[in-house]
Amino acid sequence: MKRNVSLSEISDGRLYGENDMVKADCHGCQGCFQCCTGMGRSVILDPYDVFRLQKELGCGLSQLLAEGKVELNVVDGVILPNLRMTEEDERCSFLNEEGRCAIHGSRPGICRLFPLGRFYENGDFKYFLQTGECRESRRTKVKVSKWIDTPEQGRYHEFLCQWHYYLNDLEERVADDPDGEESKKLNIQLLQNLYLTPYDTQQSFYEQFSERMDIQSRF
Repeated sequence: MKRNVSLSEISDGRLYGENDMVKADCHGCQGCFQCCTGMGRSVILDPYDVFRLQKELGCGLSQLLAEGKVELNVVDGVILPNLRMTEEDERCSFLNEEGRCAIHGSRPGICRLFPLGRFYENGDFKYFLQTGECRESRRTKVKVSKWIDTPEQGRYHEFLCQWHYYLNDLEERVADDPDGEESKKLNIQLLQNLYLTPYDTQQSFYEQFSERMDIQSRF
């Protein structure tokens, strides 16, 4: 989800790479789950998030939608899935009674980032530290790659760039579709091809994603 604010308003003014040290370590949150509540529709899932969830939970996006764990919403004209917030305190649907994440090993990329964000520019991106999002005042430095805790980070970085800029192009196509017919077809194809069709969790995600993007490029 894009934020129309300047980095000076929300960050420490620095940009970080995967090998940089950043003051983001919250020490296991120690019982705090503030960042897992009141997030609205902002925890948007990308295809790799869906792959990870399917691998850990043994079910695809269709079942998670049916169970009310995930919902679909329009983001800049594109229909995308996000984690659903529930109950009076608007807590993540995967938060257990003790306030701990029930899918921590397969948590989405946005959750892995926190309190970091991504700043995209010139076909690439860097990380930035959000200064007003986490109430833990004693955070310590940790290597960005360790904090994100994702294997094959070079390939992951390439995937994130490809996905982000593909969505940018798709948003422009949707915005230029006055009657909405092409937008509807594009959204249906995107959901079916990149999200709803189950992945083979015994095989590499990145090869499967590349094959699906080849199909997507024909539309």
